[in-house]
Amino acid sequence: MKTTALDYTLPDDLIAQVPIEPRDRSRLLVLHRDSGQIEHRMFIDIGSYLRSDDTLVANESRVIPARMAARKEPSGGRVEVLLLRKLDDLTWRALLGGARTREGSSIRLLQDDHASSLTAQVIESGDRGERTLRFVEPVERYFETLGHMPLPPYIHVPLRDPERYQTIYARTLGSAAAPTAGLHFTPDLLLALRDAGVRLAYVTLHVGLDTFRPITELTVESHRIHSEWCRVDTATAERINRTKVMGRRAVAVGTTSMRVLETAARQGLLQTPSGVHSAAIGDVPVATCPWQPLSPFEGFTDLYITPGFQFRIVDALVTNFHLPRSSLLALVMAFAGEDLIRDAYQTAIRERYRFFSFGDAMLIL
Repeated sequence: MKTTALDYTLPDDLIAQVPIEPRDRSRLLVLHRDSGQIEHRMFIDIGSYLRSDDTLVANESRVIPARMAARKEPSGGRVEVLLLRKLDDLTWRALLGGARTREGSSIRLLQDDHASSLTAQVIESGDRGERTLRFVEPVERYFETLGHMPLPPYIHVPLRDPERYQTIYARTLGSAAAPTAGLHFTPDLLLALRDAGVRLAYVTLHVGLDTFRPITELTVESHRIHSEWCRVDTATAERINRTKVMGRRAVAVGTTSMRVLETAARQGLLQTPSGVHSAAIGDVPVATCPWQPLSPFEGFTDLYITPGFQFRIVDALVTNFHLPRSSLLALVMAFAGEDLIRDAYQTAIRERYRFFSFGDAMLIL
């Protein structure tokens, strides 16, 4: 697939700079894959498209206040730090900008341009400006005083409330960017869906910066994405298996949830020679099923979903509108079809939907 197939022209004024209040009053473009039909609704109406015993699968990862200011020692050159991934109690992968930092360089973190007691040493250099930092003590203790929310580079308006870049169910610290499809849910909306019989299950995927990096290779398949830590626990695996056995749908809230589920499916039960998987799902009597049952999974995933991918778990997807030439746009094209997504995006532009992290949503059925 040529990378140019992921191009589209977006007016700058359609890039959402601030979140909608309340969260569930954003717009919702509903795309039906079987017919190509497009409907225009509000996000609060999403329950109209969900059935009793469908399961919404949401990413509970919480964004860390990962952007910090520092100075190089002893020169005093300013350094911008963006934490990417925790390696152990004192060691993190980070993106460093500003003053040049080689292996062995030391930096001191700043609070309001004043030196703090927290220092770190660069112990390894990586690609694209990445470094491995070893702090003198756990950096988590300083998140509240030194850290700032790492908003995407296309957002230029300061965020008044940092919690608006968190989902309401975020609880496990670790992401460098928000799983933004979940930003539209409110407590009242989730309660209403529960009362209607819709189930909610959680996975974890700690989002890295690759979500903002464009594909620069000539073909989509030549692109490489970095690995991200994820988890599907036993309760979630059992819930989704039961959902599928009942003939209901697993609805991924966001591309991160989809990647976790499809990763876990590939680590699941062994395939029988007939190509059908045996399953024993709680007390539900079932001998075989045509999909890949889930088993609990914890580890890193570099699953890269592009057109031609065989989906084994996810039946529907809640997602935002993604950047041109992004791996996320390739993923939604894989799920809904290239032509349908191009048409849906052009419709959204004509109808002046808001795009990207604080923008409106799509429901792909």
